[in-house]
Amino acid sequence: MAKPEWEFTDYRKFEATPFSSVKGLSERIIAQDPEKNVATRILQFEPGTDTSPNGIQIHDFWEELYIIEGSIIDLELNEEFTHGMVACRPPGMKHGPWKSPNGCKIFEVRYYSK
Repeated sequence: MAKPEWEFTDYRKFEATPFSSVKGLSERIIAQDPEKNVATRILQFEPGTDTSPNGIQIHDFWEELYIIEGSIIDLELNEEFTHGMVACRPPGMKHGPWKSPNGCKIFEVRYYSK
């Protein structure tokens, strides 16, 4: 089995580790298949996080997201996305960079579809 089996558990059980070189951006990996580069995680933006150094993101996998709390601002679109909002990004879709003045937590699932 590539991903572990988990019954409901507190997401804070999973260690927050820095994600990329951007200060204030971290992830809590819930399940991951490193061979396929897919994961289910909580992405966390501390207040004031700005992902501009990472530039616009484009990847070859699907990404589905739900903003649990807080908000992020897409700096290319100049639009703020807030808690309760969802996104579904197909491979090749441009997104970001982001800024989160007040912090944000996002539930994210990454996967490949044939």
